[in-house]
Amino acid sequence: MKQQLNPQTILAPIPAVMVSCGNMEKSNIITIAWTGILNSEPPLVYVSIRPTRHSYEIIKSTKEFVINIPDENLVWQTDFCGTKTGKDIDKFKEANLTKEECTHLKAPSIKECPINLECKLKEIKELGSHHMFIGEIVGINAKEEIIQDGKINLPKANLITYLGNEYYIANKKIADRGICLK
Repeated sequence: MKQQLNPQTILAPIPAVMVSCGNMEKSNIITIAWTGILNSEPPLVYVSIRPTRHSYEIIKSTKEFVINIPDENLVWQTDFCGTKTGKDIDKFKEANLTKEECTHLKAPSIKECPINLECKLKEIKELGSHHMFIGEIVGINAKEEIIQDGKINLPKANLITYLGNEYYIANKKIADRGICLK
């Protein structure tokens, strides 16, 4: 038997990512769990951000951001960048993260993250508590050790996910796509 609950944000697991913005001189990092894919052609993604967050105005004015996908070695940094404000501190410095120049943007990526998605802002949708920043992926950078046959081997990257108020690793395979066709 199931119990009826009030509507809430309970979709899980979701990726935990660090979004960098600004430029090489003045930048910020915000941890986001409300992110995902919107479209294949063109490749569109989104991040949902409260208007009160420091990164909100930076992304709105520069019209670009980087979705940095952390691995299990960056859990502390991911949590730190989500619990501290960039208004008061330099998160790159305090979290001991390295700014890396992007190919297509002025915003820095995070060198330590195995995957970086360079995004140009296409649209902002005001939804209520959060506004959805829709970005087109204009470049992807990935560490060589996770590339296999010209593609990113996602399980090898040991990426983290967010489940409730806890971080998990998302690399345990349980089946292949198309299992129902066999």
